[in-house]
Amino acid sequence: MTTTTNQATEGIILSTGVYDLLKDQIRRRKLSKFNEAKLERELRNATQVLRRDLPANVVTADTRVTVKDLETGAETTYKLVGPTKARRKNETMSILSPIAVAMLGYSSGSQVQWEMEDGIRNYQIIEVAPLK
Repeated sequence: MTTTTNQATEGIILSTGVYDLLKDQIRRRKLSKFNEAKLERELRNATQVLRRDLPANVVTADTRVTVKDLETGAETTYKLVGPTKARRKNETMSILSPIAVAMLGYSSGSQVQWEMEDGIRNYQIIEVAPLK
């Protein structure tokens, strides 16, 4: 029998640097009220580790993440990098973009709810891999 973990209750796993970036996003009031409250709850229960100790299947900077929109069924792959490294020509996206903030600290298989410009969306993280 296989068991699935519910990261919503167990908490997300973040490197200390990413944790600090997310705390700063809250401080700067960069998020909607829904997202701010959700992120504050996640950060309260988050496990902070050194970057080298992050599990390979956890969303962080320098990862390629495939997600599925649970309402439309559409799958999208994002190449997530630190805010100063994001370049459209390289098809990379900042970890501080809305979809990336929603996924940071979650692992493959997790479901994530986040308020986007068009309302609250539900996603499932299909795959997480290191950027090459």
